[in-house]
Amino acid sequence: MIMAIPFPALTPEIFTIELGPISFALRWYAMGYLVGIAIGWWIIAQALKRPALWRAGPPMDRAQLEDLATWIVLGIIGGGRLGFVLFYQPDYYLSNPVEILKVWQGGMSFHGGFLGVIAAVFFWSRRRGLPVASVADCLAIAAPIGIGLVRIANFINAELWGRPTDLPWGVIFPGEAAQTCANLANGACARHPSQLYEAALEGAVLAAVLLHLAFRSGWLKRPGALAGGFFLGYGLARFTVEFFRLADAQFISADNPYGHVVRLGEYGITMGQALTLPMIVIGAATLIWAFRRPLENPAGDQST
Repeated sequence: MIMAIPFPALTPEIFTIELGPISFALRWYAMGYLVGIAIGWWIIAQALKRPALWRAGPPMDRAQLEDLATWIVLGIIGGGRLGFVLFYQPDYYLSNPVEILKVWQGGMSFHGGFLGVIAAVFFWSRRRGLPVASVADCLAIAAPIGIGLVRIANFINAELWGRPTDLPWGVIFPGEAAQTCANLANGACARHPSQLYEAALEGAVLAAVLLHLAFRSGWLKRPGALAGGFFLGYGLARFTVEFFRLADAQFISADNPYGHVVRLGEYGITMGQALTLPMIVIGAATLIWAFRRPLENPAGDQST
C-alpha cells in the first residue's frame, strides 16, 4: 500500500465567466503572477520611502516605479515565452511558429523570464540615467514572493511534479502520466511535491533572507549586493530542488530516465540545473564586486 497524500480537489481555474459563446477563466497561474507583481510593487515602494536605507538616496521615485512595472511585465512574459521556446522545444516551435504566440496555452520558462527582466531593467535604467545596480536590487527583494506564488499555482495545476518517492508526504497527482512509474507493478506512484519545495526555498526562505538584508542589515547601501544575493540564493535553491523534480518529458528516454542534458556515466544534470549554474556564478561574482567597492562618495555611482 502506498503511504502518500491524495491530491486535493483543486482545479486550475478559480472561476469561469461565460457570456454567450465567449468564456473567460481566471486561473491560479495568472493570479500568482498578478498578486506576486502587486506585492512586489508594494515592497519596492516601501523601500523607496526610506532614504536612510540607500547609499545615495532611493534610485527612483514612485512614478518611475510605475513605469518600470510595465517593462517588468513585458520582460517576464516575453522572456519567459521565448526562453521556453528556445531552451525546451525549439524544433517544435520552428516548425510551428504561430504556436509561439499562444501564451495562454502554457509554456513559460523561469530562466527566460529572468533574462527578460534583466534586459528590461538594464535598458530602462540606462534610458533614464538611473543606477542599474540599485534598480536591480529593488527587483531582487520583490521577486521571491512572486516566484513562490507561481510555484504554488504549479502545484494546484498538478504540473511540474517531482520524481517518485515513498516518503509519507509524497503526493499522488492526477493524470495517467503522473501516476505511472515504470518500476511499480501496479502503475501507481506517489511523487515529491517539488513545486512546494520550490515555493518554500525559492519563495518564502529567499524572500525572508533578502528582506532582512535589505531592511535590517544595510545591504541596499551596497549597489548590486541584493541582486547578487538573489542570483546566488535562487540558483542554489533551484539546483537543489532539481534533484527531486522530474525533468521535462522531451529530455527523458529509456536510457536517460532522469532527463540529464549533461551526463557523466550514470550521473548528470538536468536542463534546469544547467541553466541555473550561470546564475550561481554571476551571483557570487556580483556579491564580491558589491562588497569590494568602497562606501565613500555617496553622490557618485549614478551609472553603475
